[in-house]
Amino acid sequence: QVQLVESGGGLVQPGGSLRLSCTASQFTYGNYHIGWFRQAPGKEREGVICISRGDSRKKYADSVKGRFTISRHNAKNTVYLQMDVLKPEDTALYYCAADSRGRLAGCTLDAQNYNYWGQGTQVTVSS
Repeated sequence: QVQLVESGGGLVQPGGSLRLSCTASQFTYGNYHIGWFRQAPGKEREGVICISRGDSRKKYADSVKGRFTISRHNAKNTVYLQMDVLKPEDTALYYCAADSRGRLAGCTLDAQNYNYWGQGTQVTVSS
């Protein structure tokens, strides 16, 4: 059974940083597009950032450009989301997701393209 497990969430002050991890079991990360999504209370889920299989091309939502980065450690089967200069509007439940079908050459921020999801980790940015 494929499993994605997120960790690293928590409470942080505005301007602070957090690093989220997403570890996979039962498949090799390097073969999949991986995305991070978030959902705040009362809002729709939105794509934040993703990394493509193979050449590791990345895509970013405009709201996180220059503040968030994504990286992959294939040997550990883990993808990281580094979040810097956090803002209160970044508060949300963060999910990682994997696209095993690879119908597109590169990753996207469209949740419909992802078929495996983690349970999420809460990030709260507040003073």
